Amino acid sequence: MRKILIPTDFSENAQNALEYAVNLFKYEVSEFYIMHAYDEDVFSDQVLLAIEKEEDATLTVHKKAEDQLQEIKNTIISTSPNPRHTFYTISANNLLLNETDNIVDQQNIDIIVMGTKGKTNNTKLTFGSNTLQVLKYVQCPVLAIPEGYTYSQPKHILFPTNFMIPYKRRELKLLCEIAYPYRATIDVLYISKSNMLSRRQKENKDFIKDELCKNTINFIIENNKHLINSIFKYIKENAIDMLVMVNTEHSYIENIVFQSPLDELSLNLDIPFLSLQNIKRS
Repeated sequence: MRKILIPTDFSENAQNALEYAVNLFKYEVSEFYIMHAYDEDVFSDQVLLAIEKEEDATLTVHKKAEDQLQEIKNTIISTSPNPRHTFYTISANNLLLNETDNIVDQQNIDIIVMGTKGKTNNTKLTFGSNTLQVLKYVQCPVLAIPEGYTYSQPKHILFPTNFMIPYKRRELKLLCEIAYPYRATIDVLYISKSNMLSRRQKENKDFIKDELCKNTINFIIENNKHLINSIFKYIKENAIDMLVMVNTEHSYIENIVFQSPLDELSLNLDIPFLSLQNIKRS
């Protein structure tokens, strides 16, 4: 059974991510945990705090959040009925990052699905601050859905990797099971000026091949030193509809997402982005 966490700030982007997740996992028995963390809501509502004590304001925000979550749950059940799916709602007086981390541990969540941006929706950034925090600090795969993305079956998946990291079997299995129902092709792209692989790289490549064995896999070497441009160019030229990257130190995603300001990258992702193997950072 698949366990999926959907953080929401009740924005259109968050709703779109939920709808994408429901469609993506329509063939799987799944539990969806729709969660809103409202700690910041209490203190950002100055009008409410002006007329109510903090405790009363918290209860007011909690009740409002529960009502909105229930409305989302009722809507998704009525618009996308599926006997394989069960929905739970969580309204928590906590910070988004902390509550996400708690639920991942408590419920043994397989994947987090969320919008790349929330209510603030800064058009200059690929990822909003909340999504970046979850990508960086929560030990769970994250599938980020771009603003306004219309669901389409993932038929062609790009997986750039340098073959240098010890992959997790559980997370490669997740990718395998996402791709398999749609008979998706997975292009494993190695961007390097050399065609040679070390012994360690060959072992990791074989591990990927074994774990993704149910799918059509293409191993491709791109002779280029410009990582970001190569990935962006490959996405556009090959009709890629999902980008998958591994998040750990010294990996491609480290270079792309965490070392440079996103608005300077020219990698404006307009397809779903799956980040695997998240790690804690100091």
